[in-house]
This record gives sequence, C-alpha cells and structure tokens, in this order.
Amino acid sequence: MADEATRRVVAELPLLRTNAGPRDRELWVQRLKEEYQALIKYVENNKNADNDWFRLESNKEGTRWFGKCWYIHDLLKYEFALEFDIPVTYPSTAPEIAIPELDGKTAKMYRLWEESQLLVNAAASGVEHGRCCSKHRKAAP
Repeated sequence: MADEATRRVVAELPLLRTNAGPRDRELWVQRLKEEYQALIKYVENNKNADNDWFRLESNKEGTRWFGKCWYIHDLLKYEFALEFDIPVTYPSTAPEIAIPELDGKTAKMYRLWEESQLLVNAAASGVEHGRCCSKHRKAAP
C-alpha cells in the first residue's frame, strides 16, 4: 500500500475521467489530453518542491512515451533513458516502464511495473499517477 507521502502527491494530481485507450479513437484524444494535464501538474509540483527528476514526451498518437530520468547521489548525477508503450488495452492493462541501459542487470530493481496504482483505479489513474508512485516506491532488494 502507498505511504502517506505518496498519497499526498497523488491527491494533488487531477483525476482522469475518460476511460479510453488507444483503440478508442476519439475518446483516446480526450484521455490523452487528461494524461498531459496530469503530467504538467506533476512536473509543476515537482519543480515547486525542488524535486525535478524526469522529462517525458510521447509520439503524436500518445502510444509511445520516452524521456530521461535522473537521480543524484553523493553529488553525482545518474541519468538514464526511459521508455514505454501504452498497451492497446490501457487503462485496464498497465504499461511496463523500461530503463534500457539497465535492462538485464537486476530485474527487480530496474524494471518498473505500475500495476499496483494503475490497475487499482484504472479509469482515474494515468501515466503520471504511475510515475509518481514508482518514484516514491522503494526498489526491491
């Protein structure tokens, strides 16, 4: 279950009201607008809290997402590319977020699964809710 800090961050994001995936042509455009609004709000909140840790963009259709994430440890910045595809059955199927540079090194730590938050509230959650929860989730040993 999510801790209090994660719940507080997620509560600040707008709920996604359109239950649509890439197969739902016209509804998907509305869902994608909602996804972008949540993304923008999350980035704004992070910047205001001095917690900026990723950049994310999508292709024109909103089905392929890519960007960079970073982590600063002992004054060293570690930056990685990240990517994921939106499944055709989204939002009832969660996207698998991958960090290709680390793929195959330690699967438990570097393959991020967003199922817990995305599937619990499939229609109301979105990409940014999943990113938010993965940021606050501790890596598996």
